[in-house]
Amino acid sequence: MNQKALAVISFGTTYTLAQDAIMQIESTLSCHAKEYDCFRAFTSKMVIAKLKREQGQFVLTPEELMEQLYQKGYKEILCQPLHIINGFEFEKMYKALRAFADKFDKIQIGRPLLTFEEDYKACCDIVMKYAPAPKEETALVFMGHGTAHYANASYCQLENTFRALGHEHVYVGTVEGFPNLDYIIGRLKKHNITRVHLMPFMIVAGDHAQNDMAGEEPDSWKSILESEGFQVTVQLDGLGSFPETGQLFASHLDKAETVSKDNFIL
Repeated sequence: MNQKALAVISFGTTYTLAQDAIMQIESTLSCHAKEYDCFRAFTSKMVIAKLKREQGQFVLTPEELMEQLYQKGYKEILCQPLHIINGFEFEKMYKALRAFADKFDKIQIGRPLLTFEEDYKACCDIVMKYAPAPKEETALVFMGHGTAHYANASYCQLENTFRALGHEHVYVGTVEGFPNLDYIIGRLKKHNITRVHLMPFMIVAGDHAQNDMAGEEPDSWKSILESEGFQVTVQLDGLGSFPETGQLFASHLDKAETVSKDNFIL
């Protein structure tokens, strides 16, 4: 029996097409770590419950997965979270896995998408490959999730990296942090932007992208921007749908850090 397991852990989603993006990354990681058996876990209990109730899907939490792997006799665990930043969700997952440190010979965890300086340039290059070519008086606006965690500063670093790479009219906002949409709108008007192309800066184009960004309700980003006089187009592609994103996560597997109860590295 193989004694090595790869745990791919994400927040989760109930959208079928968005789940395809997660599966694509899982496939890339599984091919990258061929000697490991690949498993999935979601951190959102709400998503897990809804999948079970409405779609008959059963997905484990990280704690449930680790216990299952222990019971099956696995000795080495390699984990790659599909989080964007080193925020609350990553910390919660890290602590959950750390609690199992004495049950396995080795637990290693790769870092979220935006961790190392080179990650920011890589992400900019990835999304600009799939975004429409820049046009006069047009801005590309990304919607990130955002958080009250200090790691929210990653979104500001991301936008500054776009600037450093020469993408002057790319803006990064967040749903639950800063920069928010009001701030973005003020800057768009200052730079005489008349057209906006919206894209999610999230692993999957799930509820936030479908509703908060692109929905027809008056409080969606699309509706608010239109009410402010902008012409708006929308691209519902999560980062996970781009093959290069999975490859970037795979590079983080190569830098995975060993976890122990005596070595708390958050």
